[in-house]
Amino acid sequence: MSAEFMDFLKHNYAYVAIGEFKPGKFAEAERLFANAVSTYTHGFKGAYLLREEPDTDKGIALILWDNIEDMDSNRNETHEKILKDMAHLFISPPTTAFYQVSSEISGET
Repeated sequence: MSAEFMDFLKHNYAYVAIGEFKPGKFAEAERLFANAVSTYTHGFKGAYLLREEPDTDKGIALILWDNIEDMDSNRNETHEKILKDMAHLFISPPTTAFYQVSSEISGET
């Protein structure tokens, strides 16, 4: 099989965290999320932080990777410190899971 065809068959992975922050802490968590994501390099495909409306402290973090191993390889001292700084902002630990991206549909560019 050609490399192009194999790339077509390759699926990305999504790390998903769903949680709720203490009242008024979403902005601080958003800043820390951006700091953590800025440390990612190899295999990182993009990230989203979604906030439940209207203006709640509930959110979903979605981070896209080439594969699960890439997420682990991007962990470093700075990343771990940011996650530790973020932990006290949650009401309770977020629910986390990995998903294989089975379909990807883009809109107009």
